[in-house]
Amino acid sequence: MSKIQRIYSTNENYKAQLDALLSRETDTGEDVQNLVADILSDVKTRGNAALCEYTAKFDGWDCTAETMVISREAMEKAWFSVSDMDRQSLQLAADRIRAYHEKQVQKDWAYTDDAGLTLGQKITALDSVGLYVPGGKAAYPSSVLMNAVPAQVAGVEKIIMVVPTPAGEVNALVLAAAYVSGVQIGFAVGGAQAVAALAYGTETIPAVDKIVGPGNKFVAAAKRQVFGTCGIDMIAGPSEIVVVADGGHSEWLAADFLSQAEHDEAAQSIFITADENLANKVEAAIEQHLSVLERATIARASVDNHGAFVIVKDLNEAAEAVNIIAPEHLELALDDPDALLPSIKHAGAIFLGHFVPEALGDYMAGPNHVLPTNRTARFSSPLGVYDFQKRTSIIRSTPEGVAAIGAEAAHLAHREGLQCHALTLELRLGDKGE
Repeated sequence: MSKIQRIYSTNENYKAQLDALLSRETDTGEDVQNLVADILSDVKTRGNAALCEYTAKFDGWDCTAETMVISREAMEKAWFSVSDMDRQSLQLAADRIRAYHEKQVQKDWAYTDDAGLTLGQKITALDSVGLYVPGGKAAYPSSVLMNAVPAQVAGVEKIIMVVPTPAGEVNALVLAAAYVSGVQIGFAVGGAQAVAALAYGTETIPAVDKIVGPGNKFVAAAKRQVFGTCGIDMIAGPSEIVVVADGGHSEWLAADFLSQAEHDEAAQSIFITADENLANKVEAAIEQHLSVLERATIARASVDNHGAFVIVKDLNEAAEAVNIIAPEHLELALDDPDALLPSIKHAGAIFLGHFVPEALGDYMAGPNHVLPTNRTARFSSPLGVYDFQKRTSIIRSTPEGVAAIGAEAAHLAHREGLQCHALTLELRLGDKGE
């Protein structure tokens, strides 16, 4: 039976206990970093040969340049092979995700200031992106939708997918999701070797401008190391959820608490309340759920090692705890969640009220489920269209514009010791052109 640790805000060492709870070992050690560096270098140097050797070693099948390819036709075939309910669910999710992300599309803008300069911003989509779709313990068609649809909405020309295929088996639902969300081509490879292929290119897989999507610690380490050669979305850590509650159904709250714990043993679930009697009921309901869940072994390890109940004096203290934790998912399972919402500064996604479990956001609500983890919500945002677009500054000036601000600009250039910078301005100030 699980005995979830409890942390009380009235304890003298409350903040230290909270910090200790959050100090999970989520980063990759030197041994992982070194192994990944060797894989990246090998794939960069030897291309397909190295990629297929690692695929045989880690995924257990002998791929070739031809057999690693997942064509658009294969995706279409998978789309029609899955059940009607599968197609209906994927289509509804894709439509809702698209509708939400269309609101995020950035547009060009410009204005002319008092000095006569016209200043603006030009928005352009990335040329190509690579989507890493996790595989292995489970298949995640929802990850395909959440990564591909915003890229398509942004106007990315080339959308490529890589997905690990243990024993060479490709998940039909993942391919169906790729089909409905506009992925143009896929490759049946995964791990750090797939990240290397997307970053550097091989004889078969083209290099991309940005790699997005979650993966295991080897994938995370690989993304970290290729950043600069190409862009990345974020370094994803184990999943997290914080549930703040002042009442409600204990069975619902317990299921919400466990919703991330079942992902993997390193996931973290935290329940915050001022009502310890409610915490007792939720803990009992957690045990009931664990007795029947198929992934109970994984969930129990997560709860035992990383889960906690935080007992606070009031909702103000609950908000303070949330902002320290900066969770990936935050459920405000409150009768009046809007009253607490202004106090929340740091969270990847916030679910308001008793009728919106985190799973609704994972699959169907519309906002992206690729979210900052490991307290990075303090400075990071969910994946969105803006991750697939870039901004370029636009500057236009007339002779009058240079006359208005050029002397001061030249002065600053001289102060920085950059004489030619100043000269480019002074020449124009002295000669208005023919």
